[in-house]
Amino acid sequence: MQKPQEKIGQFYHKHHRMPSYAEVTKLLGYKTKSAAAYVVRQLLEAGVIERDKTGRLLPGKLFGETKLLGLVEAGFPSPAEEELLDTINFDEYLTPNKESTYILKVKGESMIDAGIHEGDMVVVERRQTYKPGQIVIASVDGEYTIKYLRKTGEKYYLEPANARFKNIYPKERLSIEAVVTGVVRKCSL
Repeated sequence: MQKPQEKIGQFYHKHHRMPSYAEVTKLLGYKTKSAAAYVVRQLLEAGVIERDKTGRLLPGKLFGETKLLGLVEAGFPSPAEEELLDTINFDEYLTPNKESTYILKVKGESMIDAGIHEGDMVVVERRQTYKPGQIVIASVDGEYTIKYLRKTGEKYYLEPANARFKNIYPKERLSIEAVVTGVVRKCSL
C-alpha cells in the first residue's frame, strides 16, 4: 500500500503542482476534507511538505534527499574516497527562497561562455536589488532575455557571454526581473 506522500508525489510529477485539499481527499480515498487535512497537517509537521506565504502547499522534502558522498577532483586525479558527508535536498539547495524562485528553460546560445547552454534550466530568484556582474533575466524594450547586467556611468546595459552576440543597450526601458542563482543540465549518456 502506498504512503500518502507517495501518492501526493505522483500527483506532483504528473501535474507539476501540489494537489488541493479536495484532490488530496480523492487521492487518498477519504470521504471528507477534514481527514485529508489531518494527513496534510502531519506531513507539514514532519517537513515532508511545506506552505508558502499565501498558504499554498509546496513539495518540501517530499522527494527525499540525496547522499553527498564526498569530493571529486576537477584538477589532477587523486585517490577517490567514498565517505558519506551528508545528505542534500536539491529543492532546498537550489531554491532556498521558494516564494520568489522559479525555473526557466534556456533558448539560444548567447550565454554559452558562462556555461549556460540551450536546453539548460536556469533557477532564478526575484530580488529587491540587482548588481552589475550578475546574470539576470531582463525585459529590454518589452522583450525578455538572459544576460550579464553591466553598468557604464549611470547607464545599465546587458552583455552576452558569447563573442558572436553584441551588447544590448535599451532604447526605452530596461527592467530586471530576476537573478540567475543556478543552472541545471541533464547529461545525456
